[in-house]
Amino acid sequence: MADRSGLERMLTGLLQASHLATLDDLPALVTDHAVLAGFDRVVIYLADLQQNLLKPMASGDQPLRIDATLAGRAFQEVRTLSQKDEDGRLLWWQPLLDGTERIGVVQLLGPNAERDGRHLASLLALLLVSQRAHSDTYPRLVRTHAMNVAAEMQWRLIPPLTCATPRVTVGAVMEPAYEIGGDTYDYAFHGDTLHLAVFDAMGHDVSAGLTANLAMAACRNHRRQDMDLASNSAAIERVLIEEFGRANRYVTAIMADLDLSTGLLTWINRGHPPPVLIRGGRWSTTLGCPPAHPMGLDAGLPVTVCREQLEPGDRLLLYTDGITEAGAANGREFGLTRFVDFIIRHHTGNLPVPETLRRLVANILAYHGDKLHDDATVLLTEWRGVAHEPLARQAFGEVG
Repeated sequence: MADRSGLERMLTGLLQASHLATLDDLPALVTDHAVLAGFDRVVIYLADLQQNLLKPMASGDQPLRIDATLAGRAFQEVRTLSQKDEDGRLLWWQPLLDGTERIGVVQLLGPNAERDGRHLASLLALLLVSQRAHSDTYPRLVRTHAMNVAAEMQWRLIPPLTCATPRVTVGAVMEPAYEIGGDTYDYAFHGDTLHLAVFDAMGHDVSAGLTANLAMAACRNHRRQDMDLASNSAAIERVLIEEFGRANRYVTAIMADLDLSTGLLTWINRGHPPPVLIRGGRWSTTLGCPPAHPMGLDAGLPVTVCREQLEPGDRLLLYTDGITEAGAANGREFGLTRFVDFIIRHHTGNLPVPETLRRLVANILAYHGDKLHDDATVLLTEWRGVAHEPLARQAFGEVG
């Protein structure tokens, strides 16, 4: 009973102390309160922007490679793992999750670390996320390179890279992470509807970033006024033309609504690469829909609303052409076939959606010598139907 009381004092004390703390204060606050629950050591590691390293918040500890350490394996597979330190004591690695977004791991040492570590990790993740929006320490810590202005803007405006419910998992990646220009993505829930969108603005500079984010903001504004997909895209085009003039700035896009209760997908194509559907972890097809012109060109082509009935377990890929055309400048495109085959291969390995995408980006970068000449974005959605929570946890990865 005393142990559980100590756990409660630690959690409530840490929560209370956090109200007047900054993110920089968090490591010391955790150390002070963790002793109440019998923890001898608590070290917070945050994943860098491209999810290659786990970087410690406290000075004196070394970064850990995600692909070469047990801590990295705990991060990849979203599960608690243990190992013995040099003194033979048992260390535990617990993932840090904001909902289902992986933000890092925490190293724990103590007699009740396995039992109580998940509770501490859950609170730490909430505190980190609540503080990072107004912290310069957080982005400095998770970056390994200088970032351009367009990318600074994009990363602040997009939703989290991962989100999951019992019925659906959404995962995203954007590269080059420090130089992203005209790509962006969006998703949002409203009742039983999941809104999905990928935008690709002309160019690869700050102007492209402004164009893409104006399109995304307009999309959000219009759908929150109950505009349907076709009307929304027409309204986005009017906003772009009013701001930039005709044909000066344009954006391609896929905009979609997924009914989470039935699996009915409704979407429109504004001059963008068509979605890809993967079924059963083996079969894939490109979803056809007559494309209208990119938003901003004012070419007068009709907007066609298309529909597709998904089956439980289907994975939907929305992407920008930077994924498939990566390497075109060197005559070695990554290509649609290679892209889809990679997703299928890793789907059969039962990897969590965010881990599949992390490995996809690493594979694309390795294929082209770690240098992309265009923005490359993927938004992957897995619909599981009317699933129970344990199935959702299994689809995302074992937690705990």
